[in-house]
Amino acid sequence: MKTSNSEKLFETAKNYIPGGVNSPVRAFKSVGGVPIFMQKGKGSKLTDVDGNEYIDFIGSWGPHLFGHNPAFIKEALLKAIENGISFGAPTELEVNMAVLISEMVPSIEVVRMVNSGTEATMSAVRAARGYTGRDKFIKFEGCYHGHADFFLIKAGSGALTFGTPTSPGVTKGNAADTLIADYNDIESVKKNVAQNKSQIAAIIVEPVAGNMGVVKATDSFLKGLRTLCDEEKIVLIFDEVMTGFRVAMGGAQELFGIKPDLTTFGKIIGGGMPVGAFGGKREIMEMISPSGPVYQAGTLSGNPMAMAAGYSALGYIRAHPEIYAQLEEKSAYLENGFRENMKALGKNFAMNRVGSMTTLFFTEEKVTDFKSAIKSDTVLYGKYFHEMLNRGIYLAPAQFEAAFVSMAHTTEDIDRTINAHYDAIKTIAEK
Repeated sequence: MKTSNSEKLFETAKNYIPGGVNSPVRAFKSVGGVPIFMQKGKGSKLTDVDGNEYIDFIGSWGPHLFGHNPAFIKEALLKAIENGISFGAPTELEVNMAVLISEMVPSIEVVRMVNSGTEATMSAVRAARGYTGRDKFIKFEGCYHGHADFFLIKAGSGALTFGTPTSPGVTKGNAADTLIADYNDIESVKKNVAQNKSQIAAIIVEPVAGNMGVVKATDSFLKGLRTLCDEEKIVLIFDEVMTGFRVAMGGAQELFGIKPDLTTFGKIIGGGMPVGAFGGKREIMEMISPSGPVYQAGTLSGNPMAMAAGYSALGYIRAHPEIYAQLEEKSAYLENGFRENMKALGKNFAMNRVGSMTTLFFTEEKVTDFKSAIKSDTVLYGKYFHEMLNRGIYLAPAQFEAAFVSMAHTTEDIDRTINAHYDAIKTIAEK
């Protein structure tokens, strides 16, 4: 596989961009080698600057539910650009998006558009603090909620990949207000609450974690959180930046049948454009400026391009709810193929899947939380990643991430991926 153009670009990038990439998750630091620079995406495929084509299972880290550059989103963007890319003033599209999100997600009464998932999560915590008059909040080890200071206390995803679970630059004050609990362990949460009585503003959780690999919260855990928050007057925040409109039309909260007080969104609601949102109960959201005293602002929030793409994506989802059954069928087919391969090869690696999100963990132990996730053999994953890459399959360059199946993936794509998986595992075992 020729990679000379990627190598040249990376050498130049390292002189002008920290680490040569604009987001750590794009680096190949944990798997070795040079990041592949992409030039074009269409359907289920990516083509790099050297002309190599890959079946893509990253999908821009989740938003490409319909594959790359779908015609209906492209058409919406071309139409929007004729009117202008940004006004810094309200538009009808923003209103339409807010109405649509509130109609599709029952827990949303009021929603504020922002520009990224990080902005959504940090604003949701600020809203909860303003609403409750409390400072502290609980997050879970291995869950990742973006790079705001108070989240980077034993964070997952990129921070986990590089073995630095806390980040320099985060103050002791921020760390003191962030309480860490164990995912899927309600007793650890109750202990934190008891030790910080009437001081906790919010509990934020990924109902399906996607940044320590895919790890599903148990029904009893989420029900326990809902009950505890009700009893202690704590705001329950679901971080659905990754799962919102991906695992079900109403997100993970639809799957679990639990209504959070606030929800954060990103990824799919922009149809691939940079975007985020947070919303929920009216009484909490009306604390946000200009309705209330909690300040939050963004010059490009709700910009016409992101709104056009997002409204097109969500509108398509609402008109075609059958896509979730189709995604489940495709994803189950991929999972079953991988499991049959491992059985045939005498391997028993853990594999977690929720809807169209999946992770193959290089550990034979069941993965239910952060502690079990990090037992994965990351060196082995690095070898596997490159074996798959050499066979034209583009996966996340890190063990602790999700693979995403899209509507654009064909049976032929998935069969080719299953065959590549068998060859990759077999080749590694023989070396």
